[in-house]
Formats: sequence, C-alpha cells, structure tokens
Amino acid sequence: MSRAPVVGRRSAGRNGWAQPQLPGTDEPASTKAKLLLAAFGLAAAGDLAGLLADSDTAHTLFKPLLMPLLAAYVATVKGPRLLIGALLFGWGGDTLLLADADPAFLAGMGSFAAGHVCYLVLFKRYGKGYGTARARGAGLVAAYAAALITTVALLWPDLPADMRGPVAGYSLLLTAMAFGATTLGLTAAAGGALFLLSDTLIATGVAEWPQAPRPDFWIMLTYIAAQFLLVRGVLTTLNARTATNPTYGEGRTSTP
Repeated sequence: MSRAPVVGRRSAGRNGWAQPQLPGTDEPASTKAKLLLAAFGLAAAGDLAGLLADSDTAHTLFKPLLMPLLAAYVATVKGPRLLIGALLFGWGGDTLLLADADPAFLAGMGSFAAGHVCYLVLFKRYGKGYGTARARGAGLVAAYAAALITTVALLWPDLPADMRGPVAGYSLLLTAMAFGATTLGLTAAAGGALFLLSDTLIATGVAEWPQAPRPDFWIMLTYIAAQFLLVRGVLTTLNARTATNPTYGEGRTSTP
C-alpha cells in the first residue's frame, strides 16, 4: 500500500469455493487476458512515471486502475475468487490511502488486512505444508519472526501513540501472509517478501524516519511487483496442479 502522495463457483462442501478453472484454449478469453495484463503494465508504468515526475494528478489517475485491472485478468482466466477478493481489497486500500488523513490511512490499512486474510486462506488451501516449520525450514520461520519483532521494536518509539497498536497488529498479519506465500514457491514467496518491504517503507514514513529520494516511487514499485508476483504464483501453482490432476479443473490449462 502507499500513503498518498508519499501503494469458481460456490461449492456444496464446507470450504465454500469450487476448485478454480484456469485459462484453457479459449482464444477470445486468452486475448482478453493478455490485453488486461498489457493495460495493467501501462497503468503501472504511468503511475511510476507520475511519481518520478512528482505528478499527483498522474498518481491519482493511475493508482486506482492497477488492482481492478489485475483482478479482471484473474477473473478472465477463471482464477480463484479469493484471489480476486485480495486484489479488490488492495484496490480499496489504494483508493483510501490517496487521502492524506489518519482515518483514511487506518481504513486503508484495514482493507489491506482483509486482503491478507484472503491470501492466507489461499495459501492454506493450495500451499504445500502450510503451517509446518518442517516444510520450509525452521530457519525461514525464525527469519520472518525476527523481521517482525525487530521492525516493530525499532518503529514503536517513533510511531504516533494512536498508530502503535494498529501498525503492530497489521505487521503481524502482513508477516504471516509473507511467510505463507513461501508455500506456493519462489514466485509467490518473492511477492510476499516485496509486500512486506513495501509496507515497511510506509511504516518508516509514518514514524518519520529519514527516507530515500522519491520514497513513493519505491513503495509503489515494490507493491506493484508484489501483487503481480502473488497473482502469478497462485495461478502457476493451480495450473501445475490441474496439469497433473485433471479433476482439479476442467482439463489441462495454461496461463497466458
């Protein structure tokens, strides 16, 4: 997320969602998906260029387009609804954080938190060995735990008093999401780590730490890359499962 102007079907089973059907040989859908990805890329380039040019107008125009375009891509390739939900909650956070006010910032944080919950459910459902240290190594668990504790401890004294609790709670959820992303492979893991980095950069701004030049640019660059990599990680994982288990979807599929 970025603080302005400074980021299937219902199932009859208990899980509530049918297994996702990813893109197949439907040429019109494949073409539409490619166009949506191209539009997402153009919106991302426009937003980042606007930030480098210090154009609030460009940022206000392009930032709200990013997650809806990515969500439309996921919908076109029949990706899981939880993934669409995560992106749309991200859009809610993006839009709210365009207003440079504390209530909007807290509401935006809440929207992003809801998106992280969607991601966590996705990782639990489709990840390998979710929730077990053995699957990814105790060292990885320790690294994310250390990152969380160190970041919150360092930021705590410099955060406004009314922000300390929300930031600490959000940081815990965000770190859990980033760790959970490791269950879907390197692409999703990179997305989770970049999301963690992006929001940590925002937190340092809230704490009024010294910032690198153009902090908004680095926040949005890491955020955009994070969401894209998470989408690719989820879709690639489900595509691979469908290829090896036809009952997972409706035949062999491929992501455009």
